[in-house]
Amino acid sequence: MTDEIIGPPDALVAPRFGGPATFARLPRLDEAPHARLVVLGVPFDAGTSYRPGARFGPSAIRAGSKLLRPYNPDLDVWPFAEVQVADAGDVAANPFSIDAALTAITSAARELGEAGRTIVTLGGDHTIALGLLRALAPRTGPLALVHFDAHLDTWDTYFDAPYTHGTPFRRAFEEGLLAPDASVHVGTRGPLYARSDLTEDADMGFRVLAARDVDRIGVDGVVERIRDRVGTAPVYVSIDIDVLDPAFAPGTGTPEAGGLTSRELLAILDGLRDLSIRGADVVEVAPAYDHAEVTTIAASHVAYHLISIMAPEIARR
Repeated sequence: MTDEIIGPPDALVAPRFGGPATFARLPRLDEAPHARLVVLGVPFDAGTSYRPGARFGPSAIRAGSKLLRPYNPDLDVWPFAEVQVADAGDVAANPFSIDAALTAITSAARELGEAGRTIVTLGGDHTIALGLLRALAPRTGPLALVHFDAHLDTWDTYFDAPYTHGTPFRRAFEEGLLAPDASVHVGTRGPLYARSDLTEDADMGFRVLAARDVDRIGVDGVVERIRDRVGTAPVYVSIDIDVLDPAFAPGTGTPEAGGLTSRELLAILDGLRDLSIRGADVVEVAPAYDHAEVTTIAASHVAYHLISIMAPEIARR
């Protein structure tokens, strides 16, 4: 095996609807062990509070990613040629024990990270982000979190359970995984349990750019505020697909009206290029509630744009 970059099959030779069942038809990690950026699946949804089904998200996003092509004109980048990108398969996350699943997720992500690889993770529900941050922060130091979501995910417990898809970032704050006063929620909206949900979130050092702020200050304004907020800190980007309006992502567990368009989300992500993004995830795709692959196609493009902004920066390290 050489260190020559292996990309997806040529779509003009092997049609995109065929070929490997990996993300974007990329090589598996065992076929490209020199990969510096990997796509990792975490088929886990035991932390959901409403509609389950995100355990089938990774395979569905991979299926939707067959549509992707190798050149990203929005960023003028060939993401799969910048560095070797490979599909690392799925974590065997225990579906009956959240604690055991988080341990497995942290272990798998730590092993990949210690080998010098950066990870883009396909979920799975948002619980998994805690395991990923636990693996990453000891190597990078506390991270600035850029969190795209309809919800804050900083609640304390659900039914006295401390580890759910609504609590990962409170636990991350408590465990010292996040850089103080450097994290931001983007796209939040919808009803809350109480006004204290917002005040407690602010007390933990988070700031909110709500979905309606995109209407008010536009994509460029949102990008500027995110970049000002994170500064030079190492960044983790976590994207709950429900940040998109249900018109653009119906296949998710806790949809909320009034969300971002897929175009707005992709444009905001593209504005984060050149930040020191050390890891990312795309979560909460529940394909049973999807139709015509609307959500999985959106999620695959989101992951593709993450790779597109991350690969050039990884190549410069």
